[in-house]
Amino acid sequence: MRPIWTGAIGFGLVNIPVKLYSATQGSELDLDMLDKKDLANIRFKRVNEKTGKEVAWGNIVKGFMINDKYVVLDDKDFESANAVKTKVIEISDFVNETEINSIYYENPYYLVPEKSGVRAYALLKEALLKTGKAGVSTFVLRNKEHLAILRATEDIMILNQLRFHEEIRNPKELEIAPSAVKPAELKMAISLINQLTAKFNISSYKDTYTQQLLKLIKAKAKGAKPAAAHMKVVHSKAKDLMGQLKASLSAKTKKAS
Repeated sequence: MRPIWTGAIGFGLVNIPVKLYSATQGSELDLDMLDKKDLANIRFKRVNEKTGKEVAWGNIVKGFMINDKYVVLDDKDFESANAVKTKVIEISDFVNETEINSIYYENPYYLVPEKSGVRAYALLKEALLKTGKAGVSTFVLRNKEHLAILRATEDIMILNQLRFHEEIRNPKELEIAPSAVKPAELKMAISLINQLTAKFNISSYKDTYTQQLLKLIKAKAKGAKPAAAHMKVVHSKAKDLMGQLKASLSAKTKKAS
């Protein structure tokens, strides 16, 4: 792994030098875009709007337009805007992690201490584990300020990027027709939920679609023609709901036996 950010955790007057690593990786297949006519690879170029010529990465700068003129910014400008936030994950508050709605969670990162910060890192990690708290913090990554929550596991500290409140759309903008819940149906639905309840084990869930897609690709490479699969979403009538719940409970019972 390569660090994507280096800086420090700001914990009161304590600074803990750390490196930030992405905690996730994609599981999807790396598919290329091709021209349908001759299967040639499609390439995207960075082109000068005036000359039409390709521009090398080294000659590209960032700018912001004010009064029809561009103000060009370099790395020093981004850091000068707020040197602390570009280098420090500043913990402002400690909260119970359960207080944070899952809709706010975005990208997770691993935090690894530099040699000079190992002792302070271990101290903060252990303190978070003992108290069951998580630190709410802000930091700048890729020229954008992010809200984040810093939490501890037995092995490592994890920084979970959060969405700001204003980035969440208001669900009241969506129209959901009201519907009365019948006690008998609710009782049956709760029974089904209880039957399907198990201890959560993330490793038992696999990206089976990618595996099946790769299997199809290999079959096509050998000349096989996959059979067309069609699935239709069935809109059941409300009066069938109790019957469907009973059938679901029965199917689960038979499977278990």
